[in-house]
Amino acid sequence: MDRSLPAATPQFPIPEVPIPDVSIIVPARNEEASLGECLESLTAQTGVAFEIVVVDDGSTDRTREIAQSFAGVRVISPELLPQDSTRKNWTGKNNAVIAGAEEARANWLLFTDADTVHLPGSVARALDEAKKERADLLSYSPEQVVVTFAERAVMPVIFAEMAAHYPPEKVREQSSKVVAANGQYILVRRAAYDAVGGHAAVATEILEDVALARLFQNAGQRVYFRCGGDAVRARMYRNWSQLREGWTKNLALLFPQPERLALLSLSSWFMAWSGLGVAVSCAFSHHFVWIGFAAPWLLVYRRIRAAHFTTANNLTAIACGLPMFAYMLLRSKKAHASGQVSWKGRAYSVGARSGSAPAVMQAARTISRIEHQGLRAKS
Repeated sequence: MDRSLPAATPQFPIPEVPIPDVSIIVPARNEEASLGECLESLTAQTGVAFEIVVVDDGSTDRTREIAQSFAGVRVISPELLPQDSTRKNWTGKNNAVIAGAEEARANWLLFTDADTVHLPGSVARALDEAKKERADLLSYSPEQVVVTFAERAVMPVIFAEMAAHYPPEKVREQSSKVVAANGQYILVRRAAYDAVGGHAAVATEILEDVALARLFQNAGQRVYFRCGGDAVRARMYRNWSQLREGWTKNLALLFPQPERLALLSLSSWFMAWSGLGVAVSCAFSHHFVWIGFAAPWLLVYRRIRAAHFTTANNLTAIACGLPMFAYMLLRSKKAHASGQVSWKGRAYSVGARSGSAPAVMQAARTISRIEHQGLRAKS
């Protein structure tokens, strides 16, 4: 009987997987309509080493199947939604991006939504821009794609108001109290992200992007924000139902005094139409006074064009979007006052408030809570 030991299996060194420059994290919940185009644009990026992590957030459609069809894309699932010490639920998106960040290996993290499309070479350019500007958090506001009538009417108004309330040039001033970021595209330096606590520190916040930017700013980290139509575009909502639910969740947090803004929107709409009617009448009568009556329409147009939509969309917004925006402002105020908003089949407790606070104030309260918890832990 041969009792000799079997030959030792030759040991081959396990090749080291190089660490990428950027980890791209895509949270996705029922995104079969947009995820494919998003991943096509991301996997085709050049000029930078990257990895892609798609976090399937409990999808019930083909989202996971689509993600797994792309070679090299890692698909993971987050743990069940936890609660913080106040028993308040984390949001689904925060839970997903936290899971993605834990899997990421790069020194830079790009959080981007599944409804985005990235222009060729844009990730490499964004990384170069972040380094050039010495930004710890760089965020782009994507070009917004609008297709349906509701999108074309409402989106220019909302983004024009956001441009007025959160001017990018003000956000870029380190000493400014105006803070903003767009969760559709946030590139962060990993060391700075971990130092401020990352998304886990704002996990219960509905507007986690602005809250995260506030964390960075309060920690002395540089926040760089600008319009990013040259890098990325997005279609946020595909029908009236999605648009209404999404902005009901957000508007009362984005804008202080939503009732006042709703009244101003309705007044602007009425003045624009009244002035235009008188102007047309005077023009047919060959009275040059029509120029003065056309001024309200031109002023409203000038304000809305700041959102960088097409002329046709701007005119649609003036004609119909202002009263729709006023309606959604009041709807959002009512939802937040009742203490609950919903998104993608999940209900979130937001706490009844006597008045809607803007996102900046919400983020400030988050910072205060985190600092208090840290002091309590040290004691």
